[in-house]
Amino acid sequence: MQGNLPPEAQEKIEQLQDLQETAQEVAVQKQEAESNLTEAQNALDELDNIDDGTTMYRQVGELLVETEYDEAEDSLEEKVDSLEIRLETLEKQEERVQQQFESLQEELEDLLGGGGMGGPAGPGGPGAGGA
Repeated sequence: MQGNLPPEAQEKIEQLQDLQETAQEVAVQKQEAESNLTEAQNALDELDNIDDGTTMYRQVGELLVETEYDEAEDSLEEKVDSLEIRLETLEKQEERVQQQFESLQEELEDLLGGGGMGGPAGPGGPGAGGA
């Protein structure tokens, strides 16, 4: 950054960088939650193909422990519900961070008097996405 920026602009740039980091952390958490949700839903779907008298096991740390069909189903349903709520929360957080970022970016542009000319990059940063 240029050394001749006003202190307010410097502060807003730092806030933008912090928001960018937060956006990346939320995106990672969201991706993990989506992956875990898909895995739990697949396991729950697979239970439909299993006879409820079949011996089943659940993993507890490094061990496999015998469990009942109903217990496994209840556990998976709870996990799916919990992950859906977590995913919804992360999506809301992602939207909030994006709104804060855009608002802060506008404030910075107003402060610098530049209407979007060469302003800071969005949460993706330069070269984000693409190929």
